[in-house]
Amino acid sequence: MHSETQTPVLHIDPETGLLDAVRQSPSPNQDARPAGSQLDLIVVHSISLPPGVYGGPEIDALFGNDLDPDAHPYFAAISDLRVSAHCLIRRTGEITQYVPFERRAWHAGASSFEGRTRCNDFSVGIELEGTDTDAFTSAQYGALNALIDALRVTYPSLANAAVVGHSDIAPGRKTDPGTGFDWSRVHAIEALDG
Repeated sequence: MHSETQTPVLHIDPETGLLDAVRQSPSPNQDARPAGSQLDLIVVHSISLPPGVYGGPEIDALFGNDLDPDAHPYFAAISDLRVSAHCLIRRTGEITQYVPFERRAWHAGASSFEGRTRCNDFSVGIELEGTDTDAFTSAQYGALNALIDALRVTYPSLANAAVVGHSDIAPGRKTDPGTGFDWSRVHAIEALDG
């Protein structure tokens, strides 16, 4: 068992779907979930921009539709994407929220889970700053576990929800969070067995 860094308990305002005491950077890449859909899946992703570079403003820029295509050769191919996630967890454990949890973030793309397609309709998308091969930090695992706990307390439909990787819902198309992610450090992993 790994010892995680001390992370404060997180709270979600059930009226707004926003986390208290975290950085907010609203993304326009969101919309209403379909009528009758309920949250019952948590999807873990990884992202770094440019790939393997950490700590810069580029992820915010991508999710805000402000990524400069001329700033790096990699950005030219992705600057027109309209994507988001509910939250990003930086290497330091700092959380930024882009989309309220009640709303649909555009994180999964073409996807399916247990026979259901369009995973954005019923999932929460959490990005971890990283690559498919770099190890993630203890601070990230601590923040991820605290976020999963807060989601399960606030949304009863997530109490027994699976926690999966992007690669699990879009196999062959996506590989994140990759081999650098240690699933044994996610204390909510037992939902996968239930």
